[in-house]
Amino acid sequence: MPNKINIYLTHSPQSCMLYYGDQALAKLQALGTIVRNKHDSEPSHEQILNEAGDCDVIVAFRQPSFPATLLEQLPRLAVLCRVAVDVSNIDIVAASRNGILVTRATPGFGASVAEWVIGVMIDLSRSISASNAVYHEGREPAVFMGRELRGATLGVIGYGTIGRYLCRLAQAFGMNIIVHDPNVDVDDVRIQQINFHDLLTKSDYVACLAPSLPDTVGLMNDAAFGLMKPSSFFINASRGELVDEPALLHALENGLIAGAALDVGSEDDQKPARQLAMHPLVIATPHIGGLTPEAATHQAMDSVRQLAQLVAGDAPDGALNLGDAWRLNQLRKRLAQPTQEGTHAN
Repeated sequence: MPNKINIYLTHSPQSCMLYYGDQALAKLQALGTIVRNKHDSEPSHEQILNEAGDCDVIVAFRQPSFPATLLEQLPRLAVLCRVAVDVSNIDIVAASRNGILVTRATPGFGASVAEWVIGVMIDLSRSISASNAVYHEGREPAVFMGRELRGATLGVIGYGTIGRYLCRLAQAFGMNIIVHDPNVDVDDVRIQQINFHDLLTKSDYVACLAPSLPDTVGLMNDAAFGLMKPSSFFINASRGELVDEPALLHALENGLIAGAALDVGSEDDQKPARQLAMHPLVIATPHIGGLTPEAATHQAMDSVRQLAQLVAGDAPDGALNLGDAWRLNQLRKRLAQPTQEGTHAN
C-alpha cells in the first residue's frame, strides 16, 4: 500500500476554527497524515523545525513567515501551500533554490472585503459606531448632520477582485466612481480611470485596495494625504505596509482628512497599529474584512484541491514556481514506496 503525504498544518486551534473548518480538515485528512499545531498561536520558526521536519507538505496560515534560513533547514519539505493570496512573507527565490513548490489560494474574499468597505463608509459618514459607543457608556450622543453615499465620489486604488466587486456595490448606491490602477484597463464605461494624483484630489472616499508590491509600499504618505480633501475619508483594506502610519496620524491630527477606517496595519498579523486604532476619527477592525464562512472556506478548500491534484500526479493550481520544484519528484518516489512504520498519527 503506498504512503500518504505527511502534512503540517500551521493554523493554531483558534485559527483553525475561524479559517480552516471541519469540512476542509476532513478532506485534508483523507489526503495525508496531518501533524497539527497545538500551540495557542501560529508556530515560531523553532517550532516548525521541531514539528514539521518529517513532513512533505506545509499548509500555512498567513503567519508565520518562511525566510531562506528556515526553508534551508527543512530538507524533506516539497510543497509550501499558503492558505492566502499574499505570499510576500515567503522567500520564493529561496524556495525555488531548494526545489520547494510554493502555491497560494485564489481570492475568495472579494464580496466579504468589499462589503466591509461599504459598511465602514456608511459608518464614517453617519458615526453609527461612535454614537453607539456613547450610548453604551450611559451618555447621550451629540446629534449631527450625516452624509449620503449617493452622489459622492469613491476613489478606488487597485482594480482587482475586491476593487471590481466594490465598484459594483458602490454603483448600486449611486456613487460616482474613479479608479487608479496602472496595470489594468477598466472596461466599465461608468467608471473613470484616472491618475493617482487626480484620484486623491477628487475623491470623497479613498479605498486603498492595491496589492503589496515594492512600488506600493508607503504609497499613502504625507504627500498623498496632503492631496486629499479635508472632508474626505481614507479606507485601507489592503495591506498595512501601503500606508505611512505617521503620515496618516499627522493627516488626522491636522485636519487634512475627516477620518479613516482600517482593517490592516503594522501590528502582528497585519492588524491596525494601536495608536491609530484608538484615534477618535478612526474605525478599526482586527484584520477581519475577509473573515466570513464563505471566504474562509473558499481559501481552505483551495489548499485541499491543490494537494489532491498533487497526489493525483497533476500540477496543482496556484503553483508559483513549478519549474523549479524538483523535490516533487522525490516526493512522488516516496509516495510510490510501500507504507513504512513510524509515520505521524492524526
